[in-house]
Amino acid sequence: MKYILVIIILAVSFSVSAEILIPMDLTQSNHLKAYGVAFSALKMQMNVKWLLNYRGGSWIIPDSPEIEGLCNIRGVSYENVSAIEIASITAEIETSNMDIVVLEKEPTIAIYTPPNKQPWDDAVTLALTYAEIEYETVWDEEVLAGELDKYDWLHLHHEDFTGQYGKFYSGFRNAPWYQEDVRNNEEMTAKLGFGKVWKLKHAAVEKIREYVKNGGFLFAMCAATDTYDIALAARNVDICEPVFDGDGLDPNYQSKLDFSRTFAFENFELITNPFVYEFSGIDASDYAKLRGAEADYFTLFDFSAKYDPVPTMLTQCHTSIINGFLGQTTSFHKKYVKNSVIILGESPQVEEVKYLHGNFGKGTFTFYGGHDPEDYQHKIGDPETVLDLHKNSPGYRLILNNILFPAAEKKNLKT
Repeated sequence: MKYILVIIILAVSFSVSAEILIPMDLTQSNHLKAYGVAFSALKMQMNVKWLLNYRGGSWIIPDSPEIEGLCNIRGVSYENVSAIEIASITAEIETSNMDIVVLEKEPTIAIYTPPNKQPWDDAVTLALTYAEIEYETVWDEEVLAGELDKYDWLHLHHEDFTGQYGKFYSGFRNAPWYQEDVRNNEEMTAKLGFGKVWKLKHAAVEKIREYVKNGGFLFAMCAATDTYDIALAARNVDICEPVFDGDGLDPNYQSKLDFSRTFAFENFELITNPFVYEFSGIDASDYAKLRGAEADYFTLFDFSAKYDPVPTMLTQCHTSIINGFLGQTTSFHKKYVKNSVIILGESPQVEEVKYLHGNFGKGTFTFYGGHDPEDYQHKIGDPETVLDLHKNSPGYRLILNNILFPAAEKKNLKT
């Protein structure tokens, strides 16, 4: 009788909910808000287990009324799972192309953004706001003052680090927003003692480069990807026409580019004409425009979760085929991508990279082409994207993968 009682007690204890599973496959009602729940759990000092390649990259969180309450309030699907079910999931993961990564602490997040920008101007800021993930903003003054050391993760707003104001001169030089942008940059340049805006931006990218080298996690989209590398390669070489800085560019600018200093791209040629809406040959927007919205998509690579945990984390999604979207820098011509870079997603039709990742020093960088994953051709003045209409956006999920990536145990972050 005693043994029967012990068996009954054990059976009951194993059937009681032990943890919460937040599924990230097609059963999830709000993928984007789910990232915010995981972030909140980390803030509550809970360990979050990221189940790589299991049901779209699901999470297991210790069972608590607080987490269940957050899921209910935010419309996030979850499942109460018993110890027996956890054991079954773990066994499946051990024998498949899956793995478990423990997230330990919420990352401190900074967005490099001009003070006149609105949250909906930038997909990352929009995603963080919607997912209810906390962040702070910095700009050139904070960067040059060394304040990046306070943050684990830095996103570069759609910035033009070449000092050419996004090359919007041809179509928008008389627009109030363009003139305000020029004025803000010139005022900051004067305040910090730089003679030219491009010199200030070159100094900023050097500080960001140092931040990554020392262990920071860098993420960038759209024009902040290629203009960052262009500024690194140019390093104090004038590549701006007179309409941008008042004097002529260095006639030998192309031969002075140093590609050994860049993160992701090499051997590209610059486009300095102020009337051409392009910075260099890196951008593959021309390919995307030829395809058109209906035929524009890219595919994510399938990585080994146990041997390549970092790229696996960055590509967790409920689908491997994702709709394309344009930007000032839509994607990257593969011939200019360095061999050391890991390609995470590319267009299957042509040699065109959409999503990439790499290491620099002790840190990492991830570049994602395009402006807004749920607005194919986002134009200046268009209304903001309402993410409540895109709760399960795979394109936005890739952004939010990058938010949680720095929370992983350091031993898992070696590519």
